[in-house]
Amino acid sequence: MNTMQKAGTFKLGSRSVGRLGYGAMQLAGQGVFGPPRDHDAAVAVLQAAVEAGVNHIDTSDFYGPHITNRIIREALHPYADDLTIVTKIGATRGADKSWNPATSPEELTQAVHDNLRNLGLDVLDVVNLRIMFDVHGPAEGSIEPLLTPIAELQRQGLVRHIGLSNVTASQIAEARHIADIVCVQNMYNLAHRNDDQLIDDLARDGIAYVPFFPLGGFSPLQSSTLSDVAQRLEATPMQVALAWLLRRAPNILLIPGTSSVAHLHENLGAAAIALSDEVMAELESVAANG
Repeated sequence: MNTMQKAGTFKLGSRSVGRLGYGAMQLAGQGVFGPPRDHDAAVAVLQAAVEAGVNHIDTSDFYGPHITNRIIREALHPYADDLTIVTKIGATRGADKSWNPATSPEELTQAVHDNLRNLGLDVLDVVNLRIMFDVHGPAEGSIEPLLTPIAELQRQGLVRHIGLSNVTASQIAEARHIADIVCVQNMYNLAHRNDDQLIDDLARDGIAYVPFFPLGGFSPLQSSTLSDVAQRLEATPMQVALAWLLRRAPNILLIPGTSSVAHLHENLGAAAIALSDEVMAELESVAANG
């Protein structure tokens, strides 16, 4: 069994994917805007991820915008049969690097076509609808007007599966009356655990949960407990944080991002870290103090 296989697999739509994937957001320039500082390095990290066994890549055409998807196409097209590419729609980027809602039927339809063109695909494996009622976190409100156009694109054969991002439990319930939902992507990590109950509920229904910012995002996780555990296990704190997520629930799929091949392999090394019940209990204090 290689290292990646130790992380196991979970169903994502009609595919079974490795629970350690790759998030492509960091392949764009600073602030997820403009071209990368080192284009060849961006191509290399994607190729290294696939060579290491990653078969789940998360992206969006508003990363860059357009740039990240074009790099994925350059690096990996034609795609391996077992590679699942998940993208997001529902937002756009302003010239000032702002993140703005783009949720009219026309904007959502255009976003699907942009993703298809820039990734070089005839159908998108999974499209996550990003809800932008509050850019900083989930906020209540009906998502039926936003989801209905995507369900229509699914019926047309342009979208294979639908997921949701930045949503509440009630919005997920509403969405499931409109379309099958295969995954939910919210912020969640060792210190930010608002979705504890939601994750368990989704697991019972066989729905994948894909935490974004699994390592804290723009404010990386910092904890003396986490550092102490990592030192004892001869691992990095970030590897332990990823290993905790893998142990937390079987439906969690990880998509840590990086623009470095060395950092990529460090992240993937989390699959080999086994956390005992005692260590898991010890790490609970990180959430309590988060």
